[in-house]
Amino acid sequence: MKALFVLLAVSVSASAVADDSALLRCRAIADVAGRVACYDAIPVGAAPARPVALAVPTVAAAVPASTAAAPAAISAAEEAERNFGLTATQMRKPDSPTFIQSTLIGRIDGWGPNTTFRLANGQSWRVNDDSSGNVNEIDNPKIKITRNLLGTIFLEIEGSNQAPRVRRVQ
Repeated sequence: MKALFVLLAVSVSASAVADDSALLRCRAIADVAGRVACYDAIPVGAAPARPVALAVPTVAAAVPASTAAAPAAISAAEEAERNFGLTATQMRKPDSPTFIQSTLIGRIDGWGPNTTFRLANGQSWRVNDDSSGNVNEIDNPKIKITRNLLGTIFLEIEGSNQAPRVRRVQ
C-alpha cells in the first residue's frame, strides 16, 4: 500500500515538473507568436491521465475507456464538490422519510431519561434527553417518530402533548 502511494506521488510530481519545464521553455521565447504557439502546444491535463491510462487497458478491451471510467469519475467529483462543507444532516437524500408510524408494544404510562421503547416494526428507540413525561395508561399506543430540519428525532405518543428526543438503538 505504501509502495503504491509513493509510486503515485512520484508520478504526479514528475508530471507537474514536466508541465513546469514546458512552461519555462515557452516563457523563454522572445517572439510573441512563437511563445503563444509554444503554450498552445502544451497538452493540458494529459500528464496526470497517463498513469490512469496504463491501468485501464484490461477493461478497455470490453468497454472503451472514455465511456467506462470518465462518467463515474466526473459524477463522483461533481457530487463531492456539491456536498463540500455540508454536514451529514444536510447531505441527507431528499427522498429519505421525515417520519415513520408504528405502535408501541405493551402498556405505557410515561417515560424518563434512557427509557427504551419497543415498536411493533421491531425497532427499539431510547430517550436521548433528560425529559420525563406522563400519559394516561395506554395499551399499544400509536406513535409517530419525526425528524425535524436539524436532524433531531422525536417520538410522538398518541394521547400525549410531549415528545421526547430519541435515538434508535436497534
